[in-house]
Amino acid sequence: QSQLSQALNGLSDRAKEAKEFLVQLRNMVQQIQENSVEFEACLVAQCDALIDALNRRKAQLLSRVNKEHEHKLKVVRDQISHCTVKLRQTTGLMEYCLEVIKENDPSGFLQISDALIRRVHLTEDQWGKGTLTPRMTTDFDLNLDNAPLLQSIHQLDFVQMKVSSPVPAPPILQLEECCTHNNSATLSWKQPPLSTVQVEGYILELDDGNGGQFREVYVGKETMCTVDGLHFNSTYSARVKAFNKSGVSPYSKTLVLQTSEDTQSEEQTLPFPVPLERSQLRRMSPFSSTLNLQPSFSGRSYFELRSSAHQLSLHSSLQSLNSAVDIKKMVAVAWFSFDPSSAHADIIFSNDNLTVTCNSYDDRVVLGKTGFSKGLHYWELSIDRYDNHPDPAFGVARIDVLKDAMLGKDDKAWAMYVDNNRSWFMHNNSHTNRTEGGITKGATVGVLLDLTRRTLTFSINEDQQGPVAFENLEGLFFPAVSLNRNVQVRAWSG
Repeated sequence: QSQLSQALNGLSDRAKEAKEFLVQLRNMVQQIQENSVEFEACLVAQCDALIDALNRRKAQLLSRVNKEHEHKLKVVRDQISHCTVKLRQTTGLMEYCLEVIKENDPSGFLQISDALIRRVHLTEDQWGKGTLTPRMTTDFDLNLDNAPLLQSIHQLDFVQMKVSSPVPAPPILQLEECCTHNNSATLSWKQPPLSTVQVEGYILELDDGNGGQFREVYVGKETMCTVDGLHFNSTYSARVKAFNKSGVSPYSKTLVLQTSEDTQSEEQTLPFPVPLERSQLRRMSPFSSTLNLQPSFSGRSYFELRSSAHQLSLHSSLQSLNSAVDIKKMVAVAWFSFDPSSAHADIIFSNDNLTVTCNSYDDRVVLGKTGFSKGLHYWELSIDRYDNHPDPAFGVARIDVLKDAMLGKDDKAWAMYVDNNRSWFMHNNSHTNRTEGGITKGATVGVLLDLTRRTLTFSINEDQQGPVAFENLEGLFFPAVSLNRNVQVRAWSG
């Protein structure tokens, strides 16, 4: 029994290692998909840059051809004008001489004959060698040598550009300097004492205070960060990692922080519509010097971050905002990310399931993880990639909506699909309310689901797109998007 127990212990260790290895392999699958999407976007951008450079060079070469064309025409036209005048003078002299020859008075003829003879010889000499030769050829003396460029295009290939230097070691959280105060948390970290690897920056992540997914809340070179605006009486987990040109380090150990109980007032946050506050934060106004928000963080309207160089909190920052925006109490904020378990198999997830694109050129549907049955909800979807004028669709859907067709093709989705010029609303394959104004790369589509009024409204770049899209909505709705491989979108919830 003792021998068997020892043998089982060894086998158990191997099984544990195998499980960890399987987790690593599954993470590699996700990372490969994310890297593939990123690399494909980079390749498209590089090739587009080459095409743009070639088009600019083509325009320059065409300009040179046009200049040569104008020069040749000017020379030939000048020669035509000169010869025309000279020919007119010569013809006039010839006609005059013919009249003089008809003169019957010998003495009168002899008086002018010598002068006429000299003038005729002089005019003939002026038509000498070269006068009747074109000054310009019709050929264009331009020869475009495109062979080296064609050869370079044919030789265009991938090269190995990985940096050989190692990635940083995991940072160490300095527990003696980490603390909480009311609903704020201050975290401090450092590199291991013996580490000699150069670090370019750090990424700090916090969960949602309810055991949910981690989100990036700071990216930068500082080694201390204070996060304000957390929930009172909540437990948050924090972790940090370092990065350089070679890659990203493993995470530090996870630190658990407990915020204070709020005995004085209920939690306050800005009322709907959220875009007002979020657009002010995004534009870093009116308190840009105190903000250090990164585009990869979905909760930009919820957290305020600062480094050790900026010891100002969001509470004081919001005081300047409160004069313009009425502060009201809100029951809850609904965060969500996209749901891999219910999405079509062709959907590719990245950025903690906040960013999606697709493997297929056909439309595929992906839903958010959170369903809404009451309340007022607003979220945005930023267009990170948009090629070849596809028609992505945005809206809400039931959990059993068709996943292999454009959103709104069946009766279980309510959507707006849009191209680069105009948009339409669609439900049960019925298209209504064509509206001018489309999307481009970098655009933002807003979805406003008001289950109190039972309406659904859309916006593009914070301007309402068309009228109220749908009314009399009732039931459970999930945020939904349909897209193909030419589109990549990111969800901004909360």
